[in-house]
Amino acid sequence: MTLGTPALLFGSIALIMLAYTNRFFVLAKLIRDMHSEKSQDHRELNRKQIPSLRLRIKLVQGMQALGVLSFLICTCSMFCIFINMIHVGEILFGVSVLALMLSLLCSLWEVLISTKALNVVLNDFADNNRIP
Repeated sequence: MTLGTPALLFGSIALIMLAYTNRFFVLAKLIRDMHSEKSQDHRELNRKQIPSLRLRIKLVQGMQALGVLSFLICTCSMFCIFINMIHVGEILFGVSVLALMLSLLCSLWEVLISTKALNVVLNDFADNNRIP
């Protein structure tokens, strides 16, 4: 293995971290908007969404933590290869890829929960407007 192998992950991890940060900002805005909305009309709908929002926050936190961990381990892998500790570098690279895979699985889980939350809102909208 050469230094180029772990370096290939750098661009991917950076883009994934950007996407995760965007997910966090969207989630934070949604929660802040729900909090500032004082309307009684949406109180029950908001109450139904709180458990999934809490879980989504934890998942985004996990996604980001695993992404950063993957980035750090990948950097360590490159350093080990640089100082000719090839075997250690290969192991660290494998751990880095594993952390990245776990991060992506958390991301998938968060997207699935997000989709369910959107269906709750759509059902509420349909019920209030008598849409099938």
